[in-house]
Amino acid sequence: MEKHSVTISGHATSITLEPEFWTELKRIAKHNKQSLASLIEAIDAGRKPAQNLSSALRVYILVQLKNQSAS
Repeated sequence: MEKHSVTISGHATSITLEPEFWTELKRIAKHNKQSLASLIEAIDAGRKPAQNLSSALRVYILVQLKNQSAS
């Protein structure tokens, strides 16, 4: 597990994910031509109220990978 600190909407938070998820998240951000922080902020804004941020990131990455393999 890797812990990273990011600033979301002006406040610092720590996110813990497996290294493979960090790799994919960085790849998606680069593909979208956005910073990692802005991608995380967008995912955070769209997550379900009861869902924690780490889970929301994992689900987002899974959906992106599934969409990529379907195309």
